[in-house]
This record gives sequence, C-alpha cells and structure tokens, in this order.
Amino acid sequence: MIFLIFLILGLIVGSFLNVVVYRLRVAESFVVGRSHCTHCKKEIAWYDNIPVISFILLKFRCRKCQEKISWQYPLVEIFTGLIFAIIGQYYFNLADVSSWATAVYYLGIASSLIVILVYDILYMEIPGLVLWPAIGWVIVFNLFFDWATSGLIGGVGGQGGIGILESVVYSGTLGAVVAFAFFFALVAISKEKWMGIGDAYLVILLGLILGWPNIMLALMLAFSFGAIFGIIMIIVKQKKMSSQIPFAPFLVLGTFIAMFWYSAITDWYFSLFLF
Repeated sequence: MIFLIFLILGLIVGSFLNVVVYRLRVAESFVVGRSHCTHCKKEIAWYDNIPVISFILLKFRCRKCQEKISWQYPLVEIFTGLIFAIIGQYYFNLADVSSWATAVYYLGIASSLIVILVYDILYMEIPGLVLWPAIGWVIVFNLFFDWATSGLIGGVGGQGGIGILESVVYSGTLGAVVAFAFFFALVAISKEKWMGIGDAYLVILLGLILGWPNIMLALMLAFSFGAIFGIIMIIVKQKKMSSQIPFAPFLVLGTFIAMFWYSAITDWYFSLFLF
C-alpha cells in the first residue's frame, strides 16, 4: 500500500517537475500560472493533465493544436513515481513519526536531482536555481538529524552524544570535499574539456547526501555508466571521441543506486574476495 501511495504521489510530482524544467529555461514562475502547451501556449485542462494517463488518451498530441507531446513528460513522471515508491518503501513507516521527516528529506532530494538530471540532458547545464537550494536543504536536514540523534555531537564526557565519525554532518562534509576536490582537479587540468564546473558543484550536493565513503560508489558507478554510454554512442556513430555528453544524469543515477543499495552492492563486491 505504501509503495502504491508513494508511486501515485511521485507521478503527480513528476508532472510538476516537468513544468519546473520548462519554466526554468524560459524564466517563468513555476509557482503560479496554469500549465500550458509549449507549442500553442493554450492552457491545459485538468483532465488533460493527469500523469501518464492523459498522455495515452490524447495519443501523444495536444488536444488544441495537435502537436506531438514530448516523451519526456511521461518518462519523467514514471521515473519520479518509481523513485518516490522506493523511498516510501525504504524510509517511511506510518507508525514511526521520526521516519516521516526522513521520507520528506529524501523526497525533496529526489525531486531536485530529477530536475537536474532532465535539465542537463536537455540543455547541458546544471541549474543553479535548483542546485544551491538543494544544498541548503541537505545541510539543514543533516544538522537536524545529528541533533535528533544526540542533541550534541561528541557528547559530554563520552556520554549522551554521537562520535564525529557517526555524524551525518561530518560524513557529508567529508564526502562533499573529497568529491569536489577530485572534480575540480579534472576541470582545472582539462580546462573544462573533460568535466564542467557545474558537475563539480553538483558533487558537493551528492557528497552531502551520501556522505563518506558512500559517495565513492556513486562516482564509480557514474564513470562506469558514462563510459559504457559513450562507447555505445561511438559504435552506433551518434558521437565522436571529442563529443561532449551531459554527465549529471550518470551522477544522479549513481547517487540513487548508492542511496538505496550501497550495503547490498558493497557486500556483494567484497564477498567476491572471500574464499
């Protein structure tokens, strides 16, 4: 039941995230104003704005102008729905009030990361209007989680606190610093040919989210996914060795995988070395 509820919530939020991506680009407010067709600019009726279902019923076209509706819209809705459903399954427990804050925290993170993913795919750019508020969101919640756990990092006289290595603030800061230093080096050495400065700023957010050493798994997955995708694109002659591809989508996908399955993946990996 929780999976289904969060899935539906994610479909609805995914529809809104599509609006955010579009309006960020054209500098429109995504807080006020009805949704409208990007071609004819006519307002979309509520019954034509039902996530996924309306896309199918309208046969992939605007009711007013009959222009094709981009596949971006249902794909983002479905992806957001699945991520929200996994978050609900992993982090939400109706009987545990403390889990509600955790679920809200991860839903906010997921929403920001999905906008960044889609925006970078479309425009090869990391939207600062989403990135920096997301960093603030994570910092506030990390401080809250540490406070809720102990009230005082380190405790007094070894009692009533958590050690610094158990602090999500410390872990997140370490993960952010290490990730940013590595990416900034790539940016500086290549003069932004290998990596854009936006990606270096993005990994600050990812490091704060995942902490140390979890961020390392996300980065390894991102580079692996990116390499595989690049090789495939070269083989099918869609890209050249000198072509640039957006890297944020791979970083975001690696982050989601590390967020949910870090322990399972690392346990499996290290088990390969046991005889």
